[in-house]
Amino acid sequence: MNFTTWPPLLVVDVEGNGGNPPDLVEIAALPVRDGRADTSTAGWWLTKPHHPVTAFATNKIHGLSNDRLANQPHWEEIAETVHAFLGTSWICAHHAHVDYSVLSRHLPQWQPAGVLDTLRLAKTLYPNLRHRSLDALIQHVKPDLAAAPGQRHRATFDAYATAQLLLTMATHYATWDQLVAAAVPPTLPGTPQPEEEPTLW
Repeated sequence: MNFTTWPPLLVVDVEGNGGNPPDLVEIAALPVRDGRADTSTAGWWLTKPHHPVTAFATNKIHGLSNDRLANQPHWEEIAETVHAFLGTSWICAHHAHVDYSVLSRHLPQWQPAGVLDTLRLAKTLYPNLRHRSLDALIQHVKPDLAAAPGQRHRATFDAYATAQLLLTMATHYATWDQLVAAAVPPTLPGTPQPEEEPTLW
């Protein structure tokens, strides 16, 4: 895999308030350039949700409490900044349907060039693996997470871990197009279009 051929790509992770549908409380967007995660230019935002963070989300998932978020900007105050940062880059996430749908609901005018899913890749590359959660893949693949910021279930850590998993799994493919064919879920942006059969006319 020649990583220099990749288009602009951001590995994203979002954390919510525990509601359904969730309000955003944290977003991370980590650029991948030339085969490495570029933490020096990453985007990271905390935001105060309009509905309180549930006790389950605080205690069992990301640890972000209502008190911790009390002085953070509401989504409307940062939406334009986040939208500009994401631009039209490709994005990658683990179980990408979730992150893509949450971001799309909060940014209705946003449209990425395409969406890669490390869960979809893992199902292809590790068919005998019993579980393919982010934790299970970290344990199985053992990526180098020494430079990962924060802690598990925070957006910055999870985006970094997902980026390392993507880079490891991408080495199983010779080209970007092959990676896309394997990693983009049907119905999401970037799905390869079937080639039209030639006609006589």
